[in-house]
Amino acid sequence: MPDINQVAGWRGEKLHGAGGEKLGTIEDIYLDEETEQPEWFAVKTGLFGSNVSFVPVAEATQAEGHVVVPYDKDQVKNAPHAEPDGALSQQEEASLYRHYGLQYSEAGSDSGLPAGGTAPAPTQERGVVGHDTSGPTTDDAMTRSEEELRVGKTSQEVGRARLRKYIVTEDVQTTVPVTREEVRVEREPITDANIADATSGPALSEEEHEVVLHTEEPVVQKDVRPVERVRLDKDVVTEEVQVNETVRKEQIETDLDADADLDRRR
Repeated sequence: MPDINQVAGWRGEKLHGAGGEKLGTIEDIYLDEETEQPEWFAVKTGLFGSNVSFVPVAEATQAEGHVVVPYDKDQVKNAPHAEPDGALSQQEEASLYRHYGLQYSEAGSDSGLPAGGTAPAPTQERGVVGHDTSGPTTDDAMTRSEEELRVGKTSQEVGRARLRKYIVTEDVQTTVPVTREEVRVEREPITDANIADATSGPALSEEEHEVVLHTEEPVVQKDVRPVERVRLDKDVVTEEVQVNETVRKEQIETDLDADADLDRRR
């Protein structure tokens, strides 16, 4: 049977059956009131851990990443119901023992106090030794504890962004002025200034003159030039996120005589 030192770190571990099926999550560990040894697991079962079932610690073993018990899912799911807040009564414990096929003896007192929980204080006179979480032999004072919510932050990767460059084509249209040569016939009368040139050849003859004409045509040339630089950068944005969680706290109730004028609950 595992002792308190072995199971101390099992709270929050996954609980598996002998066949490897998942039974739930160990929410709490209940101790025997007399021996202070672990006796029951309070296991969250069902959808979103909405139910709590009690499973014996006696034959539990630790595997890699979880705890194993020799019970199947139906047996744990159908275990007799007991409220997980406070100690198990002898009747509740006897029903659980019968359900799991274990031998039960009423020689001991009620069992099943949560590990680290506070036992109900019996009526005592001043100076009588009591039983409290601070030790097995304390005075008649009782320690009241409560959970405090501590919220931290962790950084996790949510995605990646990358720059990708690809080539697209587009049509560009522009107007370019071009020139061309055209033939124009000029006629001039014979004057004293040009009579010599006009009569330098034969009186009658056939003659041909050729003129070369030119025209401009657009010539397309493409050059690659850088236009801008693009990079990825990150900005840190702060936003308010509301965190909701349920915390537990112990309350101490005092049983008083009818004529005592004191507050019964703190």
